[in-house]
Amino acid sequence: METARKTQTAAEQMTDRDLSEQIKTVTKESHVRAENTELMLSYQRGQVTLPQYKLLLCSLYEIYQALEEELDRNAEHPGVAPVYFPAELARLETIEKDLEHFYGQDWREKIVVPAATKRYAHRLRQIGKENPEFLVAHAYTRYLGDLSGGQVLGRITQKSLGLKSGEGLSFFSFPGVSSPNLFKQLYRSRMNGIELTEEERNGVLEEAVRAFELNIQVFDDLQKMLSVTQRESELQSCAAQSKLANGDPMLAKTLQIPGTMINASPLFRMVLGLFVALATVSMGIYAF
Repeated sequence: METARKTQTAAEQMTDRDLSEQIKTVTKESHVRAENTELMLSYQRGQVTLPQYKLLLCSLYEIYQALEEELDRNAEHPGVAPVYFPAELARLETIEKDLEHFYGQDWREKIVVPAATKRYAHRLRQIGKENPEFLVAHAYTRYLGDLSGGQVLGRITQKSLGLKSGEGLSFFSFPGVSSPNLFKQLYRSRMNGIELTEEERNGVLEEAVRAFELNIQVFDDLQKMLSVTQRESELQSCAAQSKLANGDPMLAKTLQIPGTMINASPLFRMVLGLFVALATVSMGIYAF
């Protein structure tokens, strides 16, 4: 209710402005918060990891599948038709290509998403059925965000992960858009031309704020998933280290280190334990 009240107040103060400008104004605070999530800060620092990127792709698949299915279903709706550009903007196939690159042909059986992603997808399907004009808020924030920052994020991802050009980076590519700036101008013009009642306009603005909030929740949940995975890996490494400290003969044989050598030197046990801990954490993280 508080979000709706703030959105309506902001809209009333700028009734003579374009819808795109109104969305920019009411989502300003949420935009800043989204940029300061741990996932986005990793991108800004140029330190995105493979587990982060793979989990992000999984969630983007669920989100864009719901968004694009609803846009397709409502393609002739007066609130959707002006901004319906599947040839230029559709992301689902590009995400599928990237997921196959990282997970293999059976990627559908391996992807995992947090609860926040499920809520986001559910919301998209809900408004697709009940308020199709609200889809423009999600399409605008997602597609134009991808066009605006996608090229930069793509380069950061490629450099951080050491990927070859185009390898696992299809999501960031828009071959149907020759000039992102010109296309964004066209998109905003089309969106601003959509005829909406005052109630519908306020609903779209409120939905734009909700779109950012849903994205923030997804980013936070993804980071929590990574943290849980890291903790589980650390517990596994502690168990392995304990076995080494007790001179476990099977583990010592696997590492081709005599058990007597392990028991003889406390310093050696400590160094070896640290090595196994680091190796185990690394394997746990990259198992996604």
